[in-house]
Amino acid sequence: RPFNMAGGEEEQQLGKKRKAPSEAGSDDDNGSVPVSSIPEESAKIKEDKPADPDSKDLTNTSEVGVDSVVGPGDDSSSSGSSKSLEKKNPYDEIKRTIVTNDGKHESLVLLVGLKSLFAKQLPKMPKEYIARLVFDRRHKSLALLSDDPQHKGGDEEIIGGICYRAYPEMRFAEIAFCAVSASQQVKGYGTKLMNLLKQHAVTEGVEYFITYADNYAIGYFKKQGFTKAISMPKGRFHGLIKDYDGGTMMECYIHPSIDFTRIPEMIEAQRNFILKRIETVAKSHKVVYPPLPKGFRPSLDSVSRANEAAARAMAIPGVAEAGWTMADLLVSTGGAKDADKQKNALKSELMALARKTEEQQFAWPFREPVDTAEVKDYLEIIKDPIDLSTIEKRIRKGDWYKSKQMLYVDLQRMASNCKMYNDSSSPYYECAVSLEKFLSNLFHD
Repeated sequence: RPFNMAGGEEEQQLGKKRKAPSEAGSDDDNGSVPVSSIPEESAKIKEDKPADPDSKDLTNTSEVGVDSVVGPGDDSSSSGSSKSLEKKNPYDEIKRTIVTNDGKHESLVLLVGLKSLFAKQLPKMPKEYIARLVFDRRHKSLALLSDDPQHKGGDEEIIGGICYRAYPEMRFAEIAFCAVSASQQVKGYGTKLMNLLKQHAVTEGVEYFITYADNYAIGYFKKQGFTKAISMPKGRFHGLIKDYDGGTMMECYIHPSIDFTRIPEMIEAQRNFILKRIETVAKSHKVVYPPLPKGFRPSLDSVSRANEAAARAMAIPGVAEAGWTMADLLVSTGGAKDADKQKNALKSELMALARKTEEQQFAWPFREPVDTAEVKDYLEIIKDPIDLSTIEKRIRKGDWYKSKQMLYVDLQRMASNCKMYNDSSSPYYECAVSLEKFLSNLFHD
């Protein structure tokens, strides 16, 4: 049956999971559908829950509206940017605003434009539902605006937008819609839109974004830093959002100290810092070998035919000094024995698993050994300590782990040690629980 505004119900084919009788809400509960995709951007509809009258609502109309429009040359959305980065921020040239339904004429004009954009770019979404969420006072929208005066007040004024709802007490926000106008796609506005929203989210105290994505939307959200591995404690969003048929739940952690409008400059600064540190211990920037002479033919006497390619490479000046060994080259040239190939393949696989674990947001307590000088009773309780740095050293050694199962045992013991030593209400314990859940998915086979 068609979408019913009065009851907030939708057809089952839109992907809404039916509620159990005990979960049935009031007439104010809205149905929800997963993200629909567009060629460049994607969006989703979320459940519209009644606001808690005792909670602080981040959609306070006194703090948002068209008065907050930022245009070229205004740095107000880039608070926290590094002063040392002298390069002009390209985001300063983008005209944008955070808008909500505060009753002002200017705000309503922008909201109508956003509603038209979402309806046009997301044709499978019920227009009534889009309007209901966009104009809901508990929702905010980030709008990118055209600086062409001829577009003022028209549909073309809105280049792109994201509609979201923040839950301040739980410190997360759920993204409802995300879209860029067809004429402005493939120009990078999708990334700029999400980065500006992350930058604004820091000022609202938001730590996580949550969204549901269909198969076409997953790629976009992955590029924007979203992941399927949910690290946010379930208690923070349980009951506020629903599960969906055909949708994949994704989250993005918003680091409070990162300026999301200067990601390229930050990466460049980090790269330069690492190169400087390398120069303090390496000779690669000082030693330059002359070109190999024409017809370079190193002596290969006493070298077997199977090892000739590796031996020829080892004879090149600088290869050995760079840290290459004959065993490494034999593997890369296909001259290694089957046993050595299997050993190196296992080593690479285990290192990839360890690094994937280390990259997770909940891995911070496990990256280095516990400082027993500070935690004096640790070894009295934990008889067999383990951490990620120790595990990586064992993997590099090459002969410690004989299988993936052995690595899994060490990683699982790392989580068990953490749970044994720490109280169940501590953040360390939460990280250990998240690690166990992650490991069960990582080593599902």
